[in-house]
Amino acid sequence: MSLLVVGSVALDSVETPFGQKEDVLGGSATFFSTSASFFSPVRVVAVVGEDFPEAHVSFLKGRGIDLEGLTRESGRTFRWKGRYGYELNEAKTLDTQLNVFQTFSPDLPASYRDTPYVFLGNIHPELQARVVDQVRDPKLVAADTMNFWIQGSRDALLKTLQRVNLLFVNDAEARQLAGEHNVVKAARAILGMGPQRVVVKRGEYGALLFEKDHIFACPAFPLAEVFDPTGAGDTFAGGFMGTVATAASGVDSAVLRRAMVMGSVMASFTVEKFSLERLREVTRPEIHARFAEFKKLTHFEDLGPLER
Repeated sequence: MSLLVVGSVALDSVETPFGQKEDVLGGSATFFSTSASFFSPVRVVAVVGEDFPEAHVSFLKGRGIDLEGLTRESGRTFRWKGRYGYELNEAKTLDTQLNVFQTFSPDLPASYRDTPYVFLGNIHPELQARVVDQVRDPKLVAADTMNFWIQGSRDALLKTLQRVNLLFVNDAEARQLAGEHNVVKAARAILGMGPQRVVVKRGEYGALLFEKDHIFACPAFPLAEVFDPTGAGDTFAGGFMGTVATAASGVDSAVLRRAMVMGSVMASFTVEKFSLERLREVTRPEIHARFAEFKKLTHFEDLGPLER
């Protein structure tokens, strides 16, 4: 089934200890839709400026991504510049230029409004709620957020969470939103705010899925080389939601656990090169092979009877 993402399409400048890139393709909707396109038809709602390269549009179209909702406006494209240290766990933002994204107000094309699976990228919670207003009877609405909205637009965020089925946050955001230091307590508190499921992204330590009565832990894939973690969280969400959207059995715990692993698989490819370079070249056999490696990583035999 189809999947809708509303978020940013951007030009990033990234510096890590292993190199740097200027004005490369980025943005939450870009990483998400590219990742999800390996599994499901994807529709994008975003805005770019006059300077956005046509080659990037051609790449997204080449992935089969529906860009009817991508508008080009007068002005410059949203730009972000960041630097990572050797730990690669958090970027230092050097420059943010919202440009045309500053006045972004998502208006869904009529053909998008029946999309059954919806992902609300990291935009103002009032804009997220506006998207929910425009979709008809979705099967699953998932959202991402960040510390900026948690601190500065908390009331609007709490209202939006009441209309969301699943929330993606990292561990620091979960603690901030819930006011709890312990991640487990924080996730359970967030479940009480509206979402039926919470996914806590923990970078190199993997991710945790929280449901009412269950917790599922998924490791990150161990890599010998990591070049650029930019977009890994959105790539994870894309792999997750793309897997859910294609599940014949609907949204149950088994599907969500498989989606967690596939999200980690896709994120593991993203960090191996800058921007979307690795996702441009990755093949379906590679994805299936790494998924199988994940199964080996976490498989073990039953304990059997204990001897004294």
